[in-house]
Amino acid sequence: MADIRISRVRFAAALGGGVLIGALASGAAFAVQGHMLNARADLYAANRQLQLAIADKGGHRVNAMNLVEQAIGEVNAGIAAGAE
Repeated sequence: MADIRISRVRFAAALGGGVLIGALASGAAFAVQGHMLNARADLYAANRQLQLAIADKGGHRVNAMNLVEQAIGEVNAGIAAGAE
């Protein structure tokens, strides 16, 4: 009878530890926000390419640069909101 009780205690400890590790791992995954950071890096790269492009585009290049800057701001706000 004692062997069964010890096994249940060990099982409960292992289950609780597994749940704790799972909760910590999923929390870390949300905190990292890899896709948001990748999107921001891509937006910075797009902005750099627009800056290097020939200026004569009927105002569309400048408009695109402004929109990319706005998108970077939104991604930064999303990262900040996700970190809370």
